[in-house]
Amino acid sequence: MNALQLIRIMQFGDSMLPVGAFAFSNGIESAIQCGIVSNVDSLRDFTRQALQQAASGDVRAAVSCCRALSQDDRDAVLAHDRALFNRKLNAESRVMVARMGKKLAEIAVLVDGNPLLTWWLTQIKEEKTPGSYPISQAVVMSAMQIPPRDVAVIGLYGVAVTLLSAALRLMRVTHLETQRILFEVLGEVESLCNTAEEGGIAQMASWAPTTDVLSAMHVAAWTRLFSS
Repeated sequence: MNALQLIRIMQFGDSMLPVGAFAFSNGIESAIQCGIVSNVDSLRDFTRQALQQAASGDVRAAVSCCRALSQDDRDAVLAHDRALFNRKLNAESRVMVARMGKKLAEIAVLVDGNPLLTWWLTQIKEEKTPGSYPISQAVVMSAMQIPPRDVAVIGLYGVAVTLLSAALRLMRVTHLETQRILFEVLGEVESLCNTAEEGGIAQMASWAPTTDVLSAMHVAAWTRLFSS
């Protein structure tokens, strides 16, 4: 990786990138309300499980999409997007990935203007594809010549940071404790990346019943801080 690639990853993998991630909790709000997550240890376990699910699901799709883009197979990109979106079983998850994906595409076109990025945003705006966030990440990073494995790292990091940032606002946990959790769970990143690189969209595993139930409960929650 050269310096330019690294700085692009830092910018577009930054948790402060204005794509709306702050509005979503990745299911942690319901997990806390139901008592599944109640302390540092259970938060660490929940975060680790979320990363494992992402590695075999969304991040696997993003890596596979990067491979398709290396061959300029744009039909495959659209197929990847539909496959990922269709595996989102609840409305909140679909809204989350679509909103963030479109916003990421808009930002990338504004600051870069690469023809691939313009094409992707057009597909989203014309409603030819949902424009899910992991696939938008794959398109944006591929346009900037970021290798697939590094795209996997960005995706995994984003899942963990989004979840832990939400936990800070929802439970009694400190910034130092969440940083320790982040350091510990991302110590497994090589293994998670290996999982993400196995197979393609046909091998995406979306079996996460607890998360799906929590998301369904969140829709009807009496009080909530986050959109998911």
